[in-house]
Amino acid sequence: MYDHDGDLRPNGSGRRRAVTEHEEGSSCPRCRVGASHGQVVGRREIAVFGVSGVLLLAGVLVEYFTPYPFAGTALLLAAAVISGYDVLKAGFFALIRLRFSIAVLISIAAAGAFLTGNPAEGATVLYLYAVAEFLEEYAAGRAERSITSLLDLAPQTARVRRDGGETIVTVGEIAIVRPGDTVPLDGIVVAGTSSVDQAAITGESVPVAKEVGDGVYAGTRNLDGYLEVRVTKPEKESTIARVAALVAEAQAHTSPTEAFIERFSRYYTPAVILLAGLLVVVPPLAFSVPFLEAFYRALILLVIACPCALAISTPVSMVSGITTAAHNGVLIKGRDSLEAVGLAQVVVFDKTGTLTTGRLEVDDVVGFGVPEAEVLAVAASLESRSGHPIAEAIRRRAEEEGAVLRDVEEFVSIAGRGVQGQIGGAAYTLGNVALFADSDDRAWRAAYDRLESEGKTVVLAGTASGVIGLIALSDVVKKDAENTVAALQARGIRTVMLTGDNERVGEAVARRIGIDECHAGLLPEDKVTMVERLMDRYGLVVMVGDGVNDAPALARANVGVAMGAIGSDVAIEAADIVVMEDDISRVAYLVALSEKTVSVVRQNVIAALVVKLGIAGLAVFGLVTLWMAVAFGDMGLSLAVIANALRIGRPDTGNPP
Repeated sequence: MYDHDGDLRPNGSGRRRAVTEHEEGSSCPRCRVGASHGQVVGRREIAVFGVSGVLLLAGVLVEYFTPYPFAGTALLLAAAVISGYDVLKAGFFALIRLRFSIAVLISIAAAGAFLTGNPAEGATVLYLYAVAEFLEEYAAGRAERSITSLLDLAPQTARVRRDGGETIVTVGEIAIVRPGDTVPLDGIVVAGTSSVDQAAITGESVPVAKEVGDGVYAGTRNLDGYLEVRVTKPEKESTIARVAALVAEAQAHTSPTEAFIERFSRYYTPAVILLAGLLVVVPPLAFSVPFLEAFYRALILLVIACPCALAISTPVSMVSGITTAAHNGVLIKGRDSLEAVGLAQVVVFDKTGTLTTGRLEVDDVVGFGVPEAEVLAVAASLESRSGHPIAEAIRRRAEEEGAVLRDVEEFVSIAGRGVQGQIGGAAYTLGNVALFADSDDRAWRAAYDRLESEGKTVVLAGTASGVIGLIALSDVVKKDAENTVAALQARGIRTVMLTGDNERVGEAVARRIGIDECHAGLLPEDKVTMVERLMDRYGLVVMVGDGVNDAPALARANVGVAMGAIGSDVAIEAADIVVMEDDISRVAYLVALSEKTVSVVRQNVIAALVVKLGIAGLAVFGLVTLWMAVAFGDMGLSLAVIANALRIGRPDTGNPP
């Protein structure tokens, strides 16, 4: 694509400047993210190709099959000018500025063909190159149009309730979202219940139930119920707008491979022009090759040396990977991050909120001389006056079991230890082992040690005469945590868990999930130190955390991945990659996507170099023609590179596991 000075843009994301209905800087949201509408471009280009194609065919026929070669040359010249106008113009302005762009190479080759008596070759070069430009931009633009599709998800108007009635106005106030409607802006449900399809934002395949007090996001679709939503964020701050902005920002970043290709290209074109000059001079002087033949071979070398396919091989693959991830609820803030994930040797996980839900649940209830139901009823009754997470978990379990709560008198909370109270005239105590340090009864000790060795938090219930039961609780491991760790290990990636919990709990969770290495009892600064040690030992390290309390470690790692960050500004700012929904399986998906993207980049670079060098070698010996160089070494190779890059978005890697 050309920039405003007429030079070819070095990023290779499509080389012809798009002719759109809106110029950059307009209010059109598509233009703001750099994607073209495409319809005007298609009509103009098809007309140009049609006219110039007819002229090219007529010129060839007249040139070779009639006694009027000058007329044929005139037709071929017209075809060359019409189809190659943009290239010739860009090449002229680049040449007078001494910028040796791709357009300069093509322009010199075409002009040289006409000057050496090969007008059909020159016209064919420009025509095929123009077709290649158009097809390349269309194919490469598919990735950029993914951003446009994200923006298109959010409607520009919404139904709102005002003065007792409904009206269509710009978004604001309380929006009415009927079945089948798209939620216009982020907000909170204030009336109604429904199921909402959040796939566009989070990548979830199953609709999510929404009721009063739940948050909804712009661009999601209301399926079957009536909702009234109080808008909480303006359009520019909505989740869908931030998704689009982050994807657009990521496309501006370059990966290490891209940076190398860009540095290589700066020296490559001048070197090719110098080599072509030597090819014109050396063979005639040293090997008695006719000058015009040497000149023609040099022109072919200039064409085949155009680094189009090499220049686009990396960015088009990276953009395809980034937009594919965005449509699956994973926001990648830079191409360098996408590349680094696929090369990482270690993935580090925070425990609470990342591998586990961060919510305690009762796993075991053990009675000593009394029924388990009695132990649970006593514990739930005592905890009915507490707001501690342990109390909430015990009350939930009691409710599930249908336990009847009893009145508690003389309730006392013992800070850091537990609670006491009178139930039915008897005194009961519920708490940690410190409350029962003076008890002579040790019948419960074996069960206590066993449950604690499993990494569970154990609460004791007792009376003045001794312990009547134990209740064991644990932080619930996320359902896909074990499969995710196994998938990473199958790829040769070492998994490490960092946690602030005690060593016994940390080790128990690590064993259950299958983590290779666990470090417990860590403060936030200790996690940073551990990440640095792992980087020194293994190289590239990916840190996965909840995006808030793990922010220092996320920032220090080579790549920080924030989990469950939908609606969280802190997480989006702190991390390099943001998983919008709290789905740990997306980490394995991200690694698979990154590895495939890196693999495709390597395939494209190697293919571009091998084909270019191969045809260039044939050109030196006069075994290929000018049009063959364009058709196979430029147009064909560029389209093959793009087609290979677009494979990244196919279902085998485009959907989370």
